[in-house]
Amino acid sequence: MWFASSKELACIRTVCSHITNMMNGVTKGYRYKMRSVYAHFPINCAITEGGTIIDIRNFLGEKFVRQVKMLSGVTVRPSDKQKDELILEGNDLELVSRSAALIQQSTTVKRKDIRKFLDGIYVSEKGNIVVDES
Repeated sequence: MWFASSKELACIRTVCSHITNMMNGVTKGYRYKMRSVYAHFPINCAITEGGTIIDIRNFLGEKFVRQVKMLSGVTVRPSDKQKDELILEGNDLELVSRSAALIQQSTTVKRKDIRKFLDGIYVSEKGNIVVDES
């Protein structure tokens, strides 16, 4: 550790981070909150098959239905308190964040000015399912 090269130290820190994320995932769990943002056409999200598949309808007024399958161990549900909010929960940080990325990438605006058309589903909050008391 003291006489290692920078590449070896980077590998050791990466492994330590993975182990820490796994322990936090098993004990606390991970929760990502996503909000749907739209200017004119409201985005409708329907969750099917026990929270493993999400259907995204009416994105920019399109008739095409986008279907995103959650990765194994990740569930999605609508928020009870906030309108147009999705909550993704799971034990593996990488799977939860990749599922959130799949949802966000499914609603990218194509062939339009992205500075003007900001519609989509974006991550609004990241955290643990079990919140620390301190």
